[in-house]
Amino acid sequence: MGRRRAETGAVKAASTPPRGPESTLEPAGRHYKPHRRAPLWLRITALAVCSVLVIGLGTAGLLFYKLQSNVTTAPLDGRVPNASGSGKSVEDTGSLQILILGTDTRAGKNSEYGTAEDSAGQGQSDVMLLMDISADNSRVSVTSFPRDLMVPIPDCVSVATGETVPGALLGQLNGALAAGPGCTVAAINDITGLTIDHFMLADFTAVKELSKALGGVEVCVDHAMYDVNGSFLKLPKGKSLVEGEQALAFLRTRHAFGDSGDLDRIKAQQYFLGSMVRKVKSEGTLTNLPKLYTLADVVTKNLTIDENLANVPAMIGVATRLAKIDLSKVSFVTVPNEPYSADINRVQLKEPQASQFFAALRQDADLSGAPSPSPPAAAPSGVASSKAPETQAPSAPPYDKSLQPISVVNATAIVGRSLELVQELAAAGFQSAWQAGDVPVQSKTQLLYGADMADVAADVAALFKLPASAVKSDPTVTGISLVVGADWASGKEFGKIVLPDDIVSSTAEQSGECMKVNPLYYTY
Repeated sequence: MGRRRAETGAVKAASTPPRGPESTLEPAGRHYKPHRRAPLWLRITALAVCSVLVIGLGTAGLLFYKLQSNVTTAPLDGRVPNASGSGKSVEDTGSLQILILGTDTRAGKNSEYGTAEDSAGQGQSDVMLLMDISADNSRVSVTSFPRDLMVPIPDCVSVATGETVPGALLGQLNGALAAGPGCTVAAINDITGLTIDHFMLADFTAVKELSKALGGVEVCVDHAMYDVNGSFLKLPKGKSLVEGEQALAFLRTRHAFGDSGDLDRIKAQQYFLGSMVRKVKSEGTLTNLPKLYTLADVVTKNLTIDENLANVPAMIGVATRLAKIDLSKVSFVTVPNEPYSADINRVQLKEPQASQFFAALRQDADLSGAPSPSPPAAAPSGVASSKAPETQAPSAPPYDKSLQPISVVNATAIVGRSLELVQELAAAGFQSAWQAGDVPVQSKTQLLYGADMADVAADVAALFKLPASAVKSDPTVTGISLVVGADWASGKEFGKIVLPDDIVSSTAEQSGECMKVNPLYYTY
């Protein structure tokens, strides 16, 4: 290979005798004056203040207990073997991910929407929203996952029976809820590379009662309409204030908007959420404890959450973080998708856009288009960069660069992606580098090196500014293999955030256009 290597008191309180008729504690002598009792008004005032404090503290305790006793809990991660983890305190600095799920179960109070056979037990996920609060509390992204998205489903432990529910190499994401919300968390963790911190699972009743407690949510449609085939949503043209059954119908309708697809339903859900966020922010609800308690009482009665979120301080902590965020920094996103190759009635992740988007989420990127507070080329948090300080002059390597075997594998789904990297390697003296072809999309870039090649790998990593976490020893590799993942979809420098065009469908600040009604549901 032509390689040339170098060598290498406690303090005790005094007891006080009780005062009584025979007590001698009062001073004696010429300056002694009879003890005067406090004026009646002062004693009444002091008693009243003490009573208010005691009643206030007692009431707060009762309210806290009531809220906490409202909720039902389930494990955060339902996979087999169980790896539920501890989640993250909402008071911690750092980004915070909460998966918000809506179940279509007809059990219990939801029986009026069908029989238990329609969707018994946990049901399926009608709504899957990943809320990501940035590390500095300056922005939020809300990502919608289509209910019929085909993804790998892990084996999970059923929260109902404790038995193992077999997963699938590819299954509908909304079906993971059958084993419990922790199974949906596990499936989304697997496809995004995130570690979701908490989840909230709500049913039909929660939506109705929340919209009532808010005094209605404003929606707008471009034509008078009536959904006669499902939700029975009926609205006049223009703006309406919906609550209760109407609010639920707006979120549930599967046919009334656009082309009657699941993606149009997601647009309606995002539209509704944006309007709700504007109302909550404009009325100061998140910083008004009485209002916040009313909403929390309504929601928690119909909510299942993970154990680490099942306390009032944690729930208030989430509200406190959200209260600081400007409406223009609340972004609504639908995970990039395309028709499923085996069934056009379902969808699959669209690559490389999905992997690029998930990489941006992992890096706490600003999706709204404004500059990120962190330098865009910074290595991921907690990962040491292998880049040498720029002030150091490069030393001659103890090997011949032109003889080192370096293959560049394209795992980005972008045709020709590896060519510019091979050219960059050649310009840097690595003239034996070559394109090794295309492979299925991988979310993360890896630099794999074989025996006696660690120093070459370090120099290649420094050339492309790869983080140390991407550089791995692999005894099956001959020389160096650079596998370019979807997190490095363009450019010669790793770490710059690449986002699909128009990834953000709207922000909470935007009132947006009226929802377009499917002509089949027009009324005149």
